[in-house]
Amino acid sequence: MRMITKGRFAVAAMLDVALRAAHGPVSLASISLRQNISASYLDQLFGKLRKRGLVESCRGPGGGYWLARDAASISVAEIVAAVDEDEGEAVSRSTIGPASDAAHEVWRRLDGQITGFLDSISLKTLVDQHLASGRGIDNVPLRRAISLAPVVQRVRTNAPNSVFALADALTRNWKAS
Repeated sequence: MRMITKGRFAVAAMLDVALRAAHGPVSLASISLRQNISASYLDQLFGKLRKRGLVESCRGPGGGYWLARDAASISVAEIVAAVDEDEGEAVSRSTIGPASDAAHEVWRRLDGQITGFLDSISLKTLVDQHLASGRGIDNVPLRRAISLAPVVQRVRTNAPNSVFALADALTRNWKAS
């Protein structure tokens, strides 16, 4: 298993969703703001995570993503594997050229150790560690284009509001001149 940037971003985004699980669906826009990851990149990652059954989604206002399973049953290894395109390839892919059997075995064993370590860490463990560190959950409200209460501003104008009022205004101005 290769620990690539996609995997790190996916784990951070899944932790964000898990931390806010009690508050309903989490939008990609809000994850993007909190994690400083582009929304289009998150869209690609969450497409892969959804395909693997790690998250579910709902479209529209108030929509977003939520965990498809309990956080305790989702491992970090699953998240990384879900977004890794070359799934199943070990760390043995390197720039040193054709590896001997002994070197290949070292990389295969290292890959097994990394996968085993990441498999031993659940998303719930990360949530617990995050909360134990005292950082809490920052629920900074996201600025939305759609307001819950309509903004009504009275338009004040001195122009006539009907044809008859226009005729009266023109007649008054004509008599005054």
